[in-house]
Amino acid sequence: MPDPNLMKTLEGRATALRRHLLTMASNGQLIHLGGSMSIADLMAALFFDFLDVEGKKGPKDHFILSKGHCVHTMHACLAELGKIEASEFTKLAQMGSRLAGHPSLKAPLVEFATGSLGHGLSVGIGIAMAEKLNGSRSKTVVLMGDGELQEGSVWEAALCAPKFGLENLLAIVDSNRFQANAPVADILPIEPLEDKWRSFSWNTHVIDGHEMGSILGVLEEFPAKKGPTVIIANTVKGKGVPGVEGTPRAHFTSLEDHEVQEALKGLEVESC
Repeated sequence: MPDPNLMKTLEGRATALRRHLLTMASNGQLIHLGGSMSIADLMAALFFDFLDVEGKKGPKDHFILSKGHCVHTMHACLAELGKIEASEFTKLAQMGSRLAGHPSLKAPLVEFATGSLGHGLSVGIGIAMAEKLNGSRSKTVVLMGDGELQEGSVWEAALCAPKFGLENLLAIVDSNRFQANAPVADILPIEPLEDKWRSFSWNTHVIDGHEMGSILGVLEEFPAKKGPTVIIANTVKGKGVPGVEGTPRAHFTSLEDHEVQEALKGLEVESC
């Protein structure tokens, strides 16, 4: 059972990440808000508990944000970690800014510049293989979107990982059921997702991606005794923004002042 105090701390971190995202989406600034909000709870657990991406306590862990358009949540994590100033959010995706619209190697803790969907898992497999050959205990985590799973390269990589064992590899699917312009099921259905990953010989878990206890519980089971692990996290696109969450608009948008204030009030209620 996850530590209740840790759960509360990480829930507070997730709320802080969402506040940063609301700031980024204000004043007419367009961002990929939907997917960024849907992964906030997952990112809080990864960056403030599960991963040691700087190698401060042991071998350096690795994180690949394959759904690179949701880099805004990583930027929020960097602010919470003290790696960047929140004031930099006003220059997001502007010429000369290290905070681009996708992961940039100019920003702290970015290992791979993603953007074209479908590449991250292959990169993660390469890193995990190298670490395993070196006898390292480091973890490699790849965070993907569900729409991204329409890319054939993902499934080529998924076939490869069990061949080499790779117990040190964790893939997470942010299953918010929307892609750029419409529901995933309307563009190109990917279900039955759980059955597919299991048939590819992955240790497969399905969780509520907004429930911190479930997130921490499944992370505690990593690594499996044999083979790579995938977590299918059921989430809501635009989580926490009334009138926007669970809609196509959530994908890439800016918020009016009243929408920001309403969302902030909702976050205050949740944190009480």
